[in-house]
Amino acid sequence: MERRRLGRTDLFVSEICLGTMTWGQQNTEAEGHAQMDYAVEQGINFFDTAEMYSIPPKAETQGSTERIIGTWFKARGNRDKIILASKVSGRGEATWLRPDGSKTRIDRKNIEAAIEGSLRRLQTDYIDVYQLHWPDRPLALFAGQTTTFKDVPEPLENPIEETVEILGDLVKTGKVRHIALSNETAWGTMRFVQASEAGHGPRVVSIQNAYNLINRTFEIGLAEVALRENVGLLAYSPLAQGYLTGKYQGGARPPGARTTLFDRGQRYEKPAASEAIDAYLALAKEFGLDPAQMALAFVTSRPFVTSNIIGATTMEQLKVDIASIHVKIAADLEKRIDALHQIYSNPCP
Repeated sequence: MERRRLGRTDLFVSEICLGTMTWGQQNTEAEGHAQMDYAVEQGINFFDTAEMYSIPPKAETQGSTERIIGTWFKARGNRDKIILASKVSGRGEATWLRPDGSKTRIDRKNIEAAIEGSLRRLQTDYIDVYQLHWPDRPLALFAGQTTTFKDVPEPLENPIEETVEILGDLVKTGKVRHIALSNETAWGTMRFVQASEAGHGPRVVSIQNAYNLINRTFEIGLAEVALRENVGLLAYSPLAQGYLTGKYQGGARPPGARTTLFDRGQRYEKPAASEAIDAYLALAKEFGLDPAQMALAFVTSRPFVTSNIIGATTMEQLKVDIASIHVKIAADLEKRIDALHQIYSNPCP
């Protein structure tokens, strides 16, 4: 398992990061513990979670994933062996995330409440990488959103400089080691870098965005930022919520699968998506590769990727996903992947 430098820090994280968002709904505490045990055995030292998890978000299960990680830390006594990333929720209407029932915002009150809740659930006194789950400003970032720049309302967000200062205070207290972004744009990332360089607080070390064979939009503007500014990608949804495994091919809905249970796969059911997925599945078969491992290996092999966040609901899935580190994207395969990308260019942004 390769280790890669996180931003400009002295931390080196595994090329595969263990995602955790199913723990507390699709996975039990025991299953979460088993996944962490196996991941560590395979050389993974990097876990990612969020105050909002498990997913799909709801009041009854909010924080369940962090609690499962916390009981594992307590049982194993190995907190110092794991680089842990978590997230504070961005601007939103989920009033159940805050003890006082207020709406979430990226401001001092919300950030301080979020960090205290996460630390308590995780049974730790620090988080290695604290990420803003999504920006405080209005942006079309997720499936089904149609906001465009022509109809964005007047800015409502808290200033980025102020946000960096607030997060910097958490670093000073020792509750956070490093700060990072998630679901951010090239403009937003550079504004955070600029705020740090202007002396407002610590520098962001990474950005966690979706990236996979059918959504390579990160390459358009953010890849250069990641490489030149050392703000590497923590790639989430590398299997496009499982669509790139082929399990939903032809409209199939296997029992227990996320889209079957929650009907949240709209991001990967857009026009031309099924054709693109079929083409990548056929390519993997032609090269004698497991389609999941080919898709994961492609993401891991990108020079701007610091770590590839995998998630699994079964141990069998987890073993297949981690074993993707042994798959290499040869030049002839890369050429074929890029040819398909020209035909099916980002059908699922």
